[in-house]
Amino acid sequence: MTICLCLEVSVAKATTPVDLTITPRDRRFGRGSPIRRWWLNDDPIATAFYNALSVTFPKGEGYLVDSVRRFRNGTPPKLTAEINAFIKQEVIHTREHVAFNRHVTDQGYDVAPLIADVDAALALTKGRPPIASLAATTALEHFTAMLAHELIANPRHLAGGDQQAAALWQWHAAEEIEHKGVAYDTWLHATRDWPRFTRWRVKSLVMLITTWRFFTGRARGMTELLRQDGLTGPRIWARMAWYAFGNPGMARKIAGVWAAYFLPGFHPWKHDDRALIALAESDYEAAVLPVEKRAVATA
Repeated sequence: MTICLCLEVSVAKATTPVDLTITPRDRRFGRGSPIRRWWLNDDPIATAFYNALSVTFPKGEGYLVDSVRRFRNGTPPKLTAEINAFIKQEVIHTREHVAFNRHVTDQGYDVAPLIADVDAALALTKGRPPIASLAATTALEHFTAMLAHELIANPRHLAGGDQQAAALWQWHAAEEIEHKGVAYDTWLHATRDWPRFTRWRVKSLVMLITTWRFFTGRARGMTELLRQDGLTGPRIWARMAWYAFGNPGMARKIAGVWAAYFLPGFHPWKHDDRALIALAESDYEAAVLPVEKRAVATA
């Protein structure tokens, strides 16, 4: 009873900001611009992390879009508009990561094993009720929001990266922050008639499964790409662990926000980090637009 009452009070206080605007930004990155094989500070470990993550996006984001879209009908007008904007953003993300992944394969990497891993993960909800896919989407969207926050808040993550590649990730991160509440609000609406403890139990179980699949899947993807670079063995595994939990330590730094997902009354917008969107936008303007303007001027 205490858990349920706590949840009821907290949910009322934590909602998506009423003045939030989700804006699809139709931008293109890296067209015709050479990108190094180890494009992130000449570091094969860091490059493998982002390359492996990018390979998951085209199919993964299609899954997220389909999962949320199934529950769009009957949502309040504001949420309906946010779902539509979320879908547009994710479609553009998919297009840009397809282009980025083309760079990965152009470097000679075979990404087929990584795609097969994505297929296996997405198949876990195949044949289950659509609410199962929405629960998984809610968990995955929390993951992308956590990574996005850290990516923008800590410049060390992309320091030394090729300009266009780094700008792609900053742009993507900004939009992930902007729409971080959409899947969760859709989940709350879809399960509005559920007992609160049931809702908490299901979302928590799905998050645990999603976390395991996310970390093991990305580790396998990185290991495979590094293997194709001729980098294998315990030393490489140790460097991967240090990258995740030491410096820059993305996994370590998102641990607290990850745990918050299990608290009664959790909502993604309990932490309003919209200021990071403006920061990413300013970095984008400074780093990318001059290149685009020069291209237009010489066209």
